[in-house]
Amino acid sequence: MTVLPLKIYLMHFSAIIPKINVEAAAARLREVVRQTPLQYSHSLSKKYDCHVYLKREDLQVVRSYKLRGAYNMISQLTTAEKQNGLVCASAGNHAQGFAWSCRQLNVQGVIFMPVITPKQKIQQVRMHGENNISIQLIGDNFDDCSKAAQAFTENNNMLFVPPFDDYRIIEGQGTVGKEIADELSGIDFVFIPVGGGGLIAGAGTYLKELSPETRIIGLEPEGAPSMYKALQQGAPVTLDQIDRFVDGAAVKRVGDLTFGMAKDIIDEMHLVAEGKICSTILKLYNEEAIVVEPAGALSVAALDAFAEKIKHKKVVCIVSGSNNDIDRMPEIKERSLQYEGLKHYFLIRFAQRPGALKEFVNNILGTGDDITRFEYMQKTNKESGPALVGIELVEKRDYEILLENMKAFHIDYIEINKNDKLFGYMI
Repeated sequence: MTVLPLKIYLMHFSAIIPKINVEAAAARLREVVRQTPLQYSHSLSKKYDCHVYLKREDLQVVRSYKLRGAYNMISQLTTAEKQNGLVCASAGNHAQGFAWSCRQLNVQGVIFMPVITPKQKIQQVRMHGENNISIQLIGDNFDDCSKAAQAFTENNNMLFVPPFDDYRIIEGQGTVGKEIADELSGIDFVFIPVGGGGLIAGAGTYLKELSPETRIIGLEPEGAPSMYKALQQGAPVTLDQIDRFVDGAAVKRVGDLTFGMAKDIIDEMHLVAEGKICSTILKLYNEEAIVVEPAGALSVAALDAFAEKIKHKKVVCIVSGSNNDIDRMPEIKERSLQYEGLKHYFLIRFAQRPGALKEFVNNILGTGDDITRFEYMQKTNKESGPALVGIELVEKRDYEILLENMKAFHIDYIEINKNDKLFGYMI
C-alpha cells in the first residue's frame, strides 16, 4: 500500500470528492422528510446569555436525521442497481432510515445488526421496513457485523448503502444545513455531532459556503475521538478501542469522503465526556421536555465549554436524534451522578459485629447522604469482611468531608471509582 505525503494526500481527497448538490437533495426529500423545527430555547439562551436555537432532528420521521441520506441515495439508484436488493449494516439510526426508505421506494433490503442489538431497536427497524426488509443478526460488535454485511453484499451481487461515506448520503444530510439557513441568518456558531462525518460534511459545508464567518464546531464523545484524531494526523485513522456508549457517534474510523470535506470547514473539534452527555440528557428531559439519545445531546452538552465564546452570539445546536432505549436510563443516571461527583463506590472492611454498619452510617455519612448499594463480598472472615458500598451525596463538596470522616474513624477502604479495571469488574 502506497502512503501519500500529507500535502499530496489532501490534494488527492479534493480531487475525488464530487460537488454535492444539497438543493437537489432537498427537492427529492421535500415530500418525504419532515422539515424539523428550529426551536428557540429560552432557558439555554438565558443560561449562556446568547440566542440558542435547537434544530430538532429528534422529531424526524424515524427520530433522527439519518433518513435524509439513506433516502437521497436509494432514490437515485438505477433499476439495475436496485434489482438484486440493497444491504446496510447498522445497530441504530441508519438501519431505521434505510428500512423506511426501502418500504417507501418498494425496494428489498437486508439489514445486518450485531447480535447484542437491543430488541427495541430491532422492532423499530422491522416496523419501518415491514415486508421490504429482512434482518441478519451477526457479530458481537458493529465492526464484525459490517464486515459480514459487505461480504454478503459482494457474494450476492447486491449494493451496499453505507451509513456516511457516499456523496449522496452526505448531500442528503446536508439538507439539515439548508433548512437551518432558510430559517435563520446571521448565525455565529453551529454545533454539530460527529460520528462517521456525514452530517458535518453535508450540513457544515452548506452552511460554511453560504456564511464563511459562521464557526462550525464538531463534537465527539471522549471515548470515540475519530475525527479529532484524523484532523490531528491529517488523514483518517482507525482507533484501536472506543467507548460505544454514545452509539450514534461512536465509530473507529471516519469516512474518507467525509473527512475530505469536513477538514476544510471544521473550525474546532471538541470532545465531550460521556458523563457530561448523560447529565445533559437528563437536563433536556427535565427542563426542556426533550427526549434525546446520547449522540443527540452532544451539541447542547458542549455549550458549557464555549460559554464565554458564545456570549451575545446566535447559536444553533443540532439535536441529531432521540432513539434512546428506556432500558438505558439507569446507566445514564449512574454515569451522570459519577460525572457530577455525586456517586462513589468503596470496598470497605467492616468489623463483623453487631452495630458496625450503624456506626458507619452515624459517624461517616452526612445529612442527606444515602447508601444506594451494599453487599458483602465474603462472609467467612470472623474479624472483618469487605463490603461493596455505593454512596450518593447531596453535593459534590460533601465528598471531601466523607473521606475525612473515614480517615478520622480509621475506616479501611478502597475507592473503586479511582480504579477503572476494578470498577468495570464490580460495578
